[in-house]
Amino acid sequence: MEGKEEDVRLGANKFNERQPLGTAAQSQDDKDYKEPPPAPLFIASELASWSFYRACIAEFVATFLFLYITVLTVMGVVKDTSKCTTVGIQGIAWAFGGMIFALVYCTAGISGGHINPAVTFGLFLARKLSLTRAVLYMVMQCLGAVCGAGVVKGFYGKNNYELFNGGANMVSHGYTKGDGLGAEIVGTFVLVYTVFSATDAKRSARDSHVPILAPLPIGFAVFLVHLATIPITGTGINPARSLGAAIIFNKDKAWDDHWIFWVGPFIGAALAALYHQVVIRAIPFKK
Repeated sequence: MEGKEEDVRLGANKFNERQPLGTAAQSQDDKDYKEPPPAPLFIASELASWSFYRACIAEFVATFLFLYITVLTVMGVVKDTSKCTTVGIQGIAWAFGGMIFALVYCTAGISGGHINPAVTFGLFLARKLSLTRAVLYMVMQCLGAVCGAGVVKGFYGKNNYELFNGGANMVSHGYTKGDGLGAEIVGTFVLVYTVFSATDAKRSARDSHVPILAPLPIGFAVFLVHLATIPITGTGINPARSLGAAIIFNKDKAWDDHWIFWVGPFIGAALAALYHQVVIRAIPFKK
C-alpha cells in the first residue's frame, strides 16, 4: 500500500496538473515561424512531375464543377418571372460561396484550390508559385469553365440558354463601365486578401490557439461579394467564370464589357498581393 502511495506522489510531481489542451499542447518549436523561400519563376522539374499535372487536372475539374453548379443556379433564377419561387439573389450568392468552400476544401491539398485566375495571379505576384504553374493553372481553369458552362447549355438547349443570357457577366443597366470595373476591383481585393490571410503561415504560427479552416472564410468572402455586386455586374471576380459563360453564350452584349472581368480582377488581385506583402507581412512576428 505504501508503494502505491509513493507511485502516486511521484506521478503528481512529474506531471503538471495544468497540462495544455488542443493546439496549445504544441511545443514551442512546433509554433516557431519560418519564412518560406519565394518560388522561382521557372522550375524545370515540375514538368516531369506527376503531382504537377495532377494539380492542373484538379484545377480543371474544380472549375468545371464550379461553373456547372453556379451557372445552373443563375439560369434557374433568371428563367422564372416570379423570383419568389426561386432561390433569388441570396441563393445565387450561396451557390457561389458554398461551391468555393467545398471545392477549396477538396482540392487544397492537391493544387492549392485556386479555381480562379485572379487568385492564381495574386499568389504568383507574391511568389507563392512558379510562372509555369501559374500559366498552366489559368489555362486549365479557363478550359474547365468553358466545359462547365457548355454542359449547362446542353441542359437548357440553345434557344433557352440564349434567352436567359447564359449566366454571362455584363454591366447592368443604370451603371457605367467605371462602376463595373470598380466593383470588380474591390470585390476581387476582398477575395484575394481573404485568401492570403486564411493561408498565411505567419498568422498560423502566431495565432495557433485559433484554429482556422481556410476554405470557410474564403467561401464566405465570395458569398458576401456576390450579395453586394450581383446587381452591378452579376459578380465576376473570377475571369475563368466570366470567360466560360461568355464563350458558350457568344453574343456581342457579353463581349462588350468582357474586358472589365479580366482587368478588374487582376488589378484587385495585384492590390491585395501588394497590401499583404508590403503592409501585413511587414508586421514583426510575435507569438
